[in-house]
Amino acid sequence: MGKFVVVAIGGNSLVKDHGRESVQDQYEAVCEIAANIADMVQEGVDVVVTHGNGPQVGFALRRSELAHEAAGMDAVPLVNCVADTQGGIGYQIQQALTNEFIRRNIDKKVATVVTQVEVSGDDPNFRHPTKPVGSFFTFEQAEEMKRENPDWIMAEDAGRGYRRVVPSPQPIDIVEKDVIKSLLESGYVVIAVGGGGIPVVKTERQTYNGIDAVIDKDFATSLLAGQIDAEALIITTGVPQVFIHYGKPNQQALEEITVEETRSFMEKGHFPAGSMLPKIEASLRFLEKPGRRVIITNPEHLGDAIRNKAGTHIVNQGKGGKEQVEAGRHVTGL
Repeated sequence: MGKFVVVAIGGNSLVKDHGRESVQDQYEAVCEIAANIADMVQEGVDVVVTHGNGPQVGFALRRSELAHEAAGMDAVPLVNCVADTQGGIGYQIQQALTNEFIRRNIDKKVATVVTQVEVSGDDPNFRHPTKPVGSFFTFEQAEEMKRENPDWIMAEDAGRGYRRVVPSPQPIDIVEKDVIKSLLESGYVVIAVGGGGIPVVKTERQTYNGIDAVIDKDFATSLLAGQIDAEALIITTGVPQVFIHYGKPNQQALEEITVEETRSFMEKGHFPAGSMLPKIEASLRFLEKPGRRVIITNPEHLGDAIRNKAGTHIVNQGKGGKEQVEAGRHVTGL
C-alpha cells in the first residue's frame, strides 16, 4: 500500500468471552492479533495501531468503585481509568508485536504513545451519555446494577445485552499527532489513541485539562488517520466483511464499494447503531479526501485484506482515487 496505514482494534476483540477476562486472557488475545499485524508489516506496510477499551475501562471503573466501598480508597476518575487502560493495553500490544518481530527476524521497533485527544466541553454528549463500557448484563442484572448505583445509566447495546453508558464527545484534535508521525517516519510501528484517546479540553490559556468521558475509538482513529495523512484506514470488527440485510435470508457481503454506495446503504438503515454504524460514519469522515481507502474486516483476515483478498473495501473515486470499481465486485441497486 505504501505510506501509512492505521489499524483499529476493537476493545471487545481483546475479551474472547465471558469468564476469560483476566489480564493473561487479554494478552493471549493480543498475541493472536499481533501475529496478524505482523503479517502486514512483513508485506512492507508501515502501521499505526489503535485500540478500543470499552470492556476494560468499565472493569477499571468497577474495581475503583469496589475499592472505595470496601476500603475507603479514593475513587479513580473516569479520565484516569481511560489513561490507565490505554497504557496497560498499549504495553501488551507493544510487547506482543516486539516478540513477534523477533521471532520473524523483522527489523522493527515498537513504541506506544500515551495520547491525549481534544474534545469540546460543550459537546452535547456530556448531557446525554451514549458510550457503552464494561460487561454485558441481562435486563434483570442491569436493573439490579441501577438499584445499587443510582447515578449509572444502563442501555441496551445492539441486541447483545445491557451495558453502562458514559459521555462520548466527538474528537477535535489529536494532541500528539506530530510525535506519532515523527516516530512513523523513523520506522517505528506506533500504538496510539488507545481507547479513543484520553479526553482533554483546552482552556482559555491554551492549556489542557482532562475530562471524564470515553471517546469513540473509531472516530478518534479516523481523525488520527486523516491528520497524519494515512493512505488507508483498517477497522477490525467481529465479522470478515460488512453486510447488508444482515441476519436475514437475503444477507449479502459487500466487497468493494464507493463512498456514494456506502452512504446510500447507511441512509437506508443497513448499518445498526451501536454496531456497524459508527464504523461506517468514521470511514466516511476519513474518506472525505480523495485517494484514500477504508477496509473493514476481522483481525484474522488483516494479511489477506491488504492484498485485496478479504474484507470490505470502501474507496473514494475522486482525483487520485480508484476511478472505477471493478464490475461485479460490489452489490448495487439496493
